[in-house]
Amino acid sequence: MEDIKIISKPLSGSGKIVLIGFPGSGLVGSIALQYIVDQLGFEHIGNVTSKYFPPLAIMAKGVINVPVRFYEREHFLAIVADIPIHPAICYEVANGIIEWLSGFSIREVVTIAGIITNEPEKRVFGVATTEDSLKPIEDKTIILPMGSISGIAGSILTECKVRDISAVGLLGETVNTPDPRAAASTVAVLNSMYDLNVSIDELIEQATEIEAAMAKMAEQVQQTEQLPKKEQLPMYG
Repeated sequence: MEDIKIISKPLSGSGKIVLIGFPGSGLVGSIALQYIVDQLGFEHIGNVTSKYFPPLAIMAKGVINVPVRFYEREHFLAIVADIPIHPAICYEVANGIIEWLSGFSIREVVTIAGIITNEPEKRVFGVATTEDSLKPIEDKTIILPMGSISGIAGSILTECKVRDISAVGLLGETVNTPDPRAAASTVAVLNSMYDLNVSIDELIEQATEIEAAMAKMAEQVQQTEQLPKKEQLPMYG
């Protein structure tokens, strides 16, 4: 724990549901969770720092934000990150966070991430640490029959497994670009799991804007590729 510093108010009671979102494929986890925090007005209660994190400060409207933050509202704790975690330090970060949470008798952990497929749909896949944890999401997600989960999401699920903490992983189907539409799909699943009643309209609007910008960029690239090569241009002078 000496390498992972958690500076936070204590949780206001036991039995919390912990939602965790780190940047990964499509930035699904961080987009979805920051959106929920903003929409429901979670209170910022703490931060995580570490010598393992990149040496940078995140700012919004001129105000510094710590890259990994704790937010609380009613019986929920949200852990939101703006920085990816290098594979070499995933164990240390996951262990440090779950070790701190273990002192508060939490109810369960839900980690949100992206999964890249070759399909255009925005399905949500589900995994859990036990068969009992799997049952509540069987009718809300597509249960992954086999495979592996890499990165910090996988490390958090493993840490929960070995500590006998109930945990669920929600994996939004995505491409490897910022994907608010995939994030919206995971928010919809969380709505059905916990009656959050978070509207996903703004995320869908963001997705439409990003898709339009990407289509325009692709068109510009195509037009550039169709320009005559330098050796084909006429000579002047």
